[in-house]
Parts: sequence; C-alpha cells; structure tokens
Amino acid sequence: MKNTYSPEIRQRAVRLYQEQRSEYPTQWAATVSIASKFGCTPETLRTWIKKFEADLADNGAAADQAQRIKQLERDNKELQRANEILRKAAGFFRPGGARPQIGDLLDFIHEHKMVYGVESICRVLPIAPSTYYRHAQRLKQPELRAKRCVSDKCLLAQINTVWEDSLQVYGYRKVWHHLQREGVQVARCTVARLMRKHSIQGVWRGKGKRTTVCDPELQRADDLVNRQFTASRPNQLWVADFTYVSTHQGFVYTAFIIDVFARRIVGWKVAKRMDTDLVMDALEQALHARNKPKHLIHHSDRGSQYLSIRYTERLQAAQVKASVGTTGDSYDNALAETVNGLYKTEVIHHQKPWRRMIDVELATLNWVDWFNHRRLLSSIGYVPPAEFEMAYYRQLEESAKVA
Repeated sequence: MKNTYSPEIRQRAVRLYQEQRSEYPTQWAATVSIASKFGCTPETLRTWIKKFEADLADNGAAADQAQRIKQLERDNKELQRANEILRKAAGFFRPGGARPQIGDLLDFIHEHKMVYGVESICRVLPIAPSTYYRHAQRLKQPELRAKRCVSDKCLLAQINTVWEDSLQVYGYRKVWHHLQREGVQVARCTVARLMRKHSIQGVWRGKGKRTTVCDPELQRADDLVNRQFTASRPNQLWVADFTYVSTHQGFVYTAFIIDVFARRIVGWKVAKRMDTDLVMDALEQALHARNKPKHLIHHSDRGSQYLSIRYTERLQAAQVKASVGTTGDSYDNALAETVNGLYKTEVIHHQKPWRRMIDVELATLNWVDWFNHRRLLSSIGYVPPAEFEMAYYRQLEESAKVA
C-alpha cells in the first residue's frame, strides 16, 4: 500500500510522542495511544521514532564535527599569528640573546598593536597586558611615572652630554667624577647602570708596538728618576716618548713631552720620520711654552733619537739635566707610556682609519687641548692638569700673602 503520510505528519506524530511520553507508564503505551490518533499502526509510529532518533544522532555528530573543525581552524589561525609575532619579535630583539628589556617589549607592542592587538602579542611574549597599558598611561600622563624613571631620564641626558664632551672615551667612573664636579649628586652605580642599559661605553686600552731602538755606541746619561714619577712642583721633571700611527700613506709618529707634576702635555710633534727632528721639535715647543725653566730633569728611554748629539746638546744649552732609562722596559718610562696608551686608545684607535698625516695632526691638536684643560685624571684627584697647576700657583700666592 502506498505511503500516504507526509513528512509534516510524521514529524508531528514524533513530536507529540516525545512531549507526552512521560504521561504513559511505558513507551509502548505512549506509542499505541499516539498512533491511534494519527490513524497509523503502532509499529509504523515506532519506525518513524527510530528514524528520527537516528537522524538526530547523525546531525549531532555532524554538528560536533563541524564544531571541532571550526575550533581547529581558530587554533591554527592563532598559531599562525603567534608564529608571525615571534618572527617579527626575533628581528626586533635580534641584538640580544637573553630576555629583552621591558622597555624593548613595550616598544614592540606599541609598534605592532594595530595589526595583532595588545592581548594577542602579550599571550606570545612574556609580558602582561596590564604592564603595557600602565606604560601607555604614563606616557600620556608623565606625572604618574615613578620618581626613579623621571630622575633617570634627566640624568641620562647629563651623562650623554659628559660622554660626548669627552670625545666618547669616558667610562662610568670618569663620567661620575665629572658629574660630581658639576654638583650633580648621584651614586656611581646609578651612572654605571644607565650607561650599561643604554650601551654608552668608554674606550679600552690595548697593547702598543715597540718604537725604542737603542744605539749601543751612544753615550747615555744616568737614570735620575729610578721609576719615581713624582714631582712637588711644575717644571721639576719632564718625561718624553713617542709612538706610531698607521695611515693609508704609511706610518707617522707622534712625540710627547709631559710635565710629571700635573701630567700636562707641554710639547708634542707629529712627523713622517722617526728621527731626531721629531723629538727636537717637541722639546723646543715645551721649552718655549714653559719659558725655559731651570732646575729641570728630562727623562726618556734609550731611543737613539733621545741619545743623539743634537738632542743632548740642546738639553745642555737649556740647562736641563738628562735622565735615561733602560731599553724595552716600559716601567722605566711608565708615565710617558701611559700617556701614549691614552693617546692611542682615545684618539688613534677610537677615530680610525687615518688617511693622511694632517688628519692625525689635527686630531692630536684637539686631543692635547682637551687632555690639558678638560680631561679628568685619577692620578691627580680627578681634575684636569691645567686646573691642578692653577691650584698650585694659587696656593703659592696665598702663602706669599700670609708671609
């Protein structure tokens, strides 16, 4: 017999069965009662119920599968976004190998928040969203920033000024002493922390090349210094030495004469040849600058330039006593070697490469002026050589007035 029951009738019969099943003692009693009302056999209604339950189970499984697929798609999209954030973060934090500084993380979030969102980035990077929002609020309202952040920002500007004025050669100790001289009260560890955080670093000294060539045939003066590089007044003891500089046009040489009392450079010369003229010109400049002082000792190593007849006779004519150390022993001329080392570190290595001798000469001129008048020397109490000498002469004047 042809089936005359439409899908609507079947759905209605099944729905009524589900709604009224609880009112009958058994499922079969509910089926018989509902089937009689629709004019079908109980078995036919039971078949409809089974099919509905089977379809419902299939639809539920399909819905669950679709839900799982959507979840997987969301997870995959989230992983792709996380990987993209990590790739960009790796490029952003490339200079460092450990955990980036909080400031770098905040800068990265601020730069990419419009693309990925703050929360998405913070889920990938080790930082809480509240940290970023607090940082952003402080940028808009500086009065909310911690006192340390405000003082660090002001102090960093002062540190940069001192470091730039020092030709970028000062480390944290010299920067701290300079700030103390200017009346800035700050702990040395604070200066070290800020310079380390912002990659502000002084220069480091290295080893030099031997330039002392001794002539065993030349007569030598005695060593009147005996490694005691101290003086109670200016123009009591001078030390002399020279060093080399590599340029694109070959080696050039720089000679210095230093007054031991204040470590002041009183004479210097840059030349293409390592001969007597090199050291003679430095000596003439020193004698002229110091008004031909008396009762002076001139100490050098045993280089043939300093033992030459011309140089020795000039010292005698100026009534300067000659003192000569040993060959190849930097301790016998340690103070001059120290100045050479500073010169190589703070000028030659720091500003290389050098093309011509004139470039070296101009840089040396600027450095000697800065060294004498502005560079802080720890050996004389972290003051410049010129200031140390002025204090000595001022003390003499005051003593004379009292007497």
